[in-house]
Amino acid sequence: MKLHINLFFILLTGSLGFAQDHSKELVYNTPNSQGLDSAYIYHKVDSIMTRGIHERAFPGAQLLVAKNNAIIYHEAFGYHTYDSLHAVSKKDLYDLASVTKIAGPLPVLMQLHDQGKLDLDQNFSYYWKPWRHRKDKKELTVREVLAHQAGLEPYIVFASKLIRKNGKLKRRFVRHHYSHIFSVKIYDSLYLHNRFYRKMKRIINRSNVSDEKKYKYSGLSFLLYPEIIKNITGVDYEDYVTDSIYRPMGANTLMFNPTGKYPDSLIVPTEIDNIFRNKTVHGWVHDENAGLMGGVSGNAGLFGTALDLAKLIYMYQNMGVYGNKRYISEATMKEFTKAQYAENDNKRALGFDKPLLNNSELSISQASPAPEVSPNSFGHGGFTGTYVWADPDNNLLFIFLSNRVYPNRSHRALYNLNIRPSLQQVFYRADEHE
Repeated sequence: MKLHINLFFILLTGSLGFAQDHSKELVYNTPNSQGLDSAYIYHKVDSIMTRGIHERAFPGAQLLVAKNNAIIYHEAFGYHTYDSLHAVSKKDLYDLASVTKIAGPLPVLMQLHDQGKLDLDQNFSYYWKPWRHRKDKKELTVREVLAHQAGLEPYIVFASKLIRKNGKLKRRFVRHHYSHIFSVKIYDSLYLHNRFYRKMKRIINRSNVSDEKKYKYSGLSFLLYPEIIKNITGVDYEDYVTDSIYRPMGANTLMFNPTGKYPDSLIVPTEIDNIFRNKTVHGWVHDENAGLMGGVSGNAGLFGTALDLAKLIYMYQNMGVYGNKRYISEATMKEFTKAQYAENDNKRALGFDKPLLNNSELSISQASPAPEVSPNSFGHGGFTGTYVWADPDNNLLFIFLSNRVYPNRSHRALYNLNIRPSLQQVFYRADEHE
């Protein structure tokens, strides 16, 4: 009887190399079930994570890796902060920072493309009318903008418009109490004038564009997508992505503004902010621009657990399917995840990041991500220390979450120690150590 049960388990998990049904939901299993060496993985990951904490790359972190439809590794390390009072939990909610770009507006834009409501080769100004009157922007295409090929400015520090030379906040923009004029909550007891977003849009519309069209990463358009999505669909961006993506796949911890929606003790803090909040940022978005939009933006603002984020990235890896439900067409997924302007030395896909064009030839210290990933792989990183990567050729999903910006953003050991590519590499080499 035991032999029959074991054989059934092997067939179910596919550990004998049988074809996996990638329409299934993610399930927990062991590295060995997918032909990988568990002892090797745990030893190597523990070593890299321990070093990262010891050298203050982050106070704590979490790693989730899935092979086929099995989560073969999910562990938490360290603490929320360096006082070592609050250990990291697998249920912790992280500020995903720029991972929001591919987890917030991008799945909606892909669905709109499927519906014929978003044309990649149409002028961006068709969907964002103010650019129709800007000579340097009116002919930029959606494809160029999403692939960071348009020449837009990388980032604008809008918070600087709120602060006087003496460091105090300008009362014409920020007050400490809610009113019908100061109605945008940007932190505890901080309320922004409800017309400030108009000022942000004017600055974006008037911002410079490079004459030369080459790869130049810019997050500016992602500040506009929430309004564009509402204009196209008639539904608020936050409601649309929640109802069409997160809720159907059971990714209920993917949310904006988690304070009051999720236990404070399970929300990982980010930075001790000295720009305008002057407190530890906890339960509110770290990115200042997203914060000035009330925490709901396309460039940042999304929070989530590793498990629920993995559901979304697994759907991408499976070319639009999760749990026997198709969210995005395979044709659209393939178009959005391929490098668009490789001939111009631009590695980027549409919204998604891609491996360096010569990534497989590089050392671990130069590669991005690990040299072993396939050219068809894709993902994105976040400023707070988050990183996701999907490799459909190898059926390998990688989720790394940390708050490397604690206590401040000057901490760069996460990059200097090559933590994330080194962790990723472990799972590509684990089959060599059986």
